[in-house]
Amino acid sequence: MTDVFALKDFSFPEDFLWGSATAAHQIEGNNIYSNNWYAEQQWRKKDPNAEVSGAACNHYNMVEEDIALVKSLGHRAFRLGAEWARIQPEEGVFDKEATEHYIRELALLKENGIKVFLTLVHTSIPLWFEKKGDWQKQENYTYFETYLEYIVPRLAPYVDFWNIFNEFNLGVSEYDLTRKFNCTIFHGKAYHLIRKYSRAPIGTAHAFVQQFGKRQGDKFDMAAQEWYDVLNHEFFFHAMRTGELVVPGIGGIFDREIKDTSDFWSVNLYTRDILDTRVKGILGKRFPFKETRMIPKEFYLEEFFPEAMYHCLNRLKDKPVYITENGVCADNDDFRIVWIAEYLSAVHEAIKAGVDVKGYLYWSLMDNWEWASWIPKFGLVSVDREHSFKRTPKPSAYFYKEIIENNGFRTDILKKYLKEMPRLQDYKL
Repeated sequence: MTDVFALKDFSFPEDFLWGSATAAHQIEGNNIYSNNWYAEQQWRKKDPNAEVSGAACNHYNMVEEDIALVKSLGHRAFRLGAEWARIQPEEGVFDKEATEHYIRELALLKENGIKVFLTLVHTSIPLWFEKKGDWQKQENYTYFETYLEYIVPRLAPYVDFWNIFNEFNLGVSEYDLTRKFNCTIFHGKAYHLIRKYSRAPIGTAHAFVQQFGKRQGDKFDMAAQEWYDVLNHEFFFHAMRTGELVVPGIGGIFDREIKDTSDFWSVNLYTRDILDTRVKGILGKRFPFKETRMIPKEFYLEEFFPEAMYHCLNRLKDKPVYITENGVCADNDDFRIVWIAEYLSAVHEAIKAGVDVKGYLYWSLMDNWEWASWIPKFGLVSVDREHSFKRTPKPSAYFYKEIIENNGFRTDILKKYLKEMPRLQDYKL
């Protein structure tokens, strides 16, 4: 984080698409047939104080209100999920009410002039599918295919952009590597299935974490940087570009059905990993001079590093790019305003360097269940779960709205919402 008041005004290309992003399990509530819900109940059995999703943000019952909120904040695109576990709670059983619910939600977005980014699998899956071995078995694609053949033609008329998966690309364990190998194959197959029913662009949301050797120039740390990049990122980009899928530790294949099955690069980007070969596990600590702890919890977002946005995007000059997630969790909303300004500046610099960035979706529309805790608050809008889930836009929401209206950043807009650079609290962990 630098002095945000030193930023110069900048604008984005005409027709740049602005919006926000969410995930179904994190906001809908009571996703009782999912593997995540089941896992949360096991946590509760071991620890009655364990934080679970519960009713989440009650979005499932507040769709109309939330879409009106999205529109009022000037968002022209909205990323959301259709929850597989709701639509197919049991193998061979499709829930008509849940199906109609998502049709109504997507139709309402379209009626309000809001572009739809639909995620088909955003981490959570039906518990029955997990029990069958989920993504660890290639033969399990048949279950996914059955689901897609049911839901895709029903939702296709309302979808502007498809995300088949969300962030299957991270991790270096054998389980992780098997998942990403199989899911890349499944992505290719799903692409061709979706294309039978839709002409909308198709991709998979990629968690783009810059892999950063702690000692730049050190052969050990730089080797780790390259190795982790191959395992987490390059395997997917290479497969999409060439049809050759190489996941070291699992194997490699060539499948022409995989090649060119990403019409755009869908990028979820927040920060970097510090790779330190002098510590066990290789994942190192952040530099103390960069640490920016904004919540009372150990978390992965403890620094501002917009350079990661610039450097990562510069690897993606061969297709249109949409930033489908980018945001910060902070108790002090002023940090969110600084984050948006600095990271959008990095996006602007990438565009100047030749990257065809077409849109930006802030994560997230509202404070939501962050998979294991309610403490990290990413939202432009707060949610009072104790008082009828009341939604209250934060100053950052209105700052972002003015950026959208002006299709760019202006210092006079910034000064309306930020009087001075925010200071950190002394969180005692």
